Amino acid sequence: MIRNILVIRFRRVGDSVLSMALCHSLKLTFPEAKIHFVINKNIASLYRNHPDIDRVITFDEEQQEGLEYVSRVRNIMHATHYDVIIDMRSTPKTLLFSLCSLSTPYRIGRYKSYNVGIHNYRIPTPPGVDRVGSNLRLMDPLVNEANLIKSRHFPLYITDQERADFRHYMTEHGIDFSKPVVTVAICTRIIGKAWDKLRMSEVLNRLIKQYDAQLIANFGGVAEKQVALDFQHALGGNPHFHTDIEAANLRQLCALLVNSDFFFGNEGGPRHIAQAFKVPSFAIYPPGIDMHFWLPADGDRYQGISPDEFINKDKQKVLTYHQRFSVITTERVWQRLSKMIDQYVMPLKGPSATSDPTTPDADAAPTTPDAPDAAQPADPQA
Repeated sequence: MIRNILVIRFRRVGDSVLSMALCHSLKLTFPEAKIHFVINKNIASLYRNHPDIDRVITFDEEQQEGLEYVSRVRNIMHATHYDVIIDMRSTPKTLLFSLCSLSTPYRIGRYKSYNVGIHNYRIPTPPGVDRVGSNLRLMDPLVNEANLIKSRHFPLYITDQERADFRHYMTEHGIDFSKPVVTVAICTRIIGKAWDKLRMSEVLNRLIKQYDAQLIANFGGVAEKQVALDFQHALGGNPHFHTDIEAANLRQLCALLVNSDFFFGNEGGPRHIAQAFKVPSFAIYPPGIDMHFWLPADGDRYQGISPDEFINKDKQKVLTYHQRFSVITTERVWQRLSKMIDQYVMPLKGPSATSDPTTPDADAAPTTPDAPDAAQPADPQA
């Protein structure tokens, strides 16, 4: 019988969000099992009171280094007997969790040359399988324990109060919910991954002129705020472009997206969060990022554009990064984006747009009841 499951998913926001499809599927398959989730401390707030996670175990940067890391991993593994360990990264570093619990019947990882004997189930990722599909394949060794229920949905949750509070904050800063509200990702974590500024500005200008859209720039930190202010200047200080509405943390980012009609911009973690809350989205993928792997697009509600659609990968080898990126033109983006706005946003604008944001509907973003942070057990200390 499967009682305790450990899922290890260090790294960044986007990776951890996509891993929720696995945690959700595990909870559907083994509803009585306790699922413990290992992640970086700085993103742990995303999973507060998440119904598919019974304990969040966090590591800060110092705890991921040297003897402190070894000691903390050993203490975690000795504190709980796990029936299943799923090492989603399967790096030499994360192998330590399985090494400290070789009695665990199911030690599951990805197929690597160095994890023979440590992970007794090593799962390859076949060509053509996206990130969510490759994550769900990590359940396959458990087929003899239960009828596996695999869901490609990777839900996140905030409370009704968080949603309502941020909506009020947006209203105070001039947002009219009877008109389209679009969160725009104009920045990227890695320099050079962002789409051309002039082309992005042109598309933002068209959204304002054609749809009377209110655009909220998503940014974090001083440098990214300056990028947002530069766009505001490029748009002539248009009041439809907001840099005065800031998500101060990840849960506020969730609340911003839940209260938005659409997400548009550079690919990254915020795009995945938008999809987790069923917010329609259109993302721009730079050269070298496999859109079909990183965009789990189940239907037309979540779309993107990539240089790979217009130039085959062999031809790209002789082109510069800029030449490859430049094939994503303003018109190519606008043709798809405007069609999505027409389909998913404009039909919703009307008298009902100002209704109570906590009223549930078929496409509403998931929320959880208000609950104290103590609802989840504290992670074990080293």
